[in-house]
Amino acid sequence: MKSEPSLAMIRQRSGKRAAAAARRRRARKGNFGPAKRPRWYRYVVLALILLASAYPLYFAFLLASSTAPKIARSPVPSLIPQGHFLQNLHRVMDSGVDLWAAFWNSLLVAVIVSASVVFFSMLAGYSFSKLRFAGKNGLLTFVIATMAVPAQLGVVPLFMVMNKLGWSGELISVIVPGLVSAFGVFWMTQYIRDALPSELIEAARVDGASMFRTFLTVAVPAALPAASMLALFTFVGSWTNFFWPFIVLGNKNPTLPVALQLLQASYFKDYSLIMTGVVVATVPLLILFIFAGRRLVSGVMQGAVKG
Repeated sequence: MKSEPSLAMIRQRSGKRAAAAARRRRARKGNFGPAKRPRWYRYVVLALILLASAYPLYFAFLLASSTAPKIARSPVPSLIPQGHFLQNLHRVMDSGVDLWAAFWNSLLVAVIVSASVVFFSMLAGYSFSKLRFAGKNGLLTFVIATMAVPAQLGVVPLFMVMNKLGWSGELISVIVPGLVSAFGVFWMTQYIRDALPSELIEAARVDGASMFRTFLTVAVPAALPAASMLALFTFVGSWTNFFWPFIVLGNKNPTLPVALQLLQASYFKDYSLIMTGVVVATVPLLILFIFAGRRLVSGVMQGAVKG
């Protein structure tokens, strides 16, 4: 069966108009997926999903721009901001909770944990997917099985270890337990196994590259899309982590979620103040997704396509 000429060939031979006409014909036939325009109802569904996803954050901003008496009179605020956000932000900064110190603590923990998880996950993923050693399948199964164990089960012994080491109340007690992620190892193993041909590794080894140099020059570039996605999700998870930092840090050296809890404890009924802190803590994540959203989508899509 003779295949149809590509659009680039048609454009080269007959011009742009002929290529555009061929694209429209193939779109009508349904055999040219990327050129087929989505139906209008798909845009409507996507718009509704976008509004439903963005409304909780907008609702928090509406409460943050209101005052406590107005919220007490009407728990459901108006859809138009009231204009008290800057005043509430000033009150948050003067509330006695050092949000700037908590912000830098969260940033330091999130950056170190994200970089460590990505590095060690890529190393483990490369080893499990491309190297041969005894007990490889058993070790990988054990790593994956640890994902089924709730984190709450290890809180008491972990706290005892941190207290024994003298790390209780210090940021290192939050950083060290999160340096490696079982999900990251599983994710990078699956991705590198499908995205990195073994022939490239063999060629690098024949050229005289060491095992670690082969990892840096061959495996790392191939795994960057998945590593970017893992870094983003790890950063967000570390930034919003509340349970373990609240237990081990307390009021001494809090991260941002713990500081917001302290703010809530001090002003339990002042929801305008609480929501102002929530909005302030969410803004860095929004900025991160604005600048890294395309990389995130690319990592997700490339991780979903195999072969």
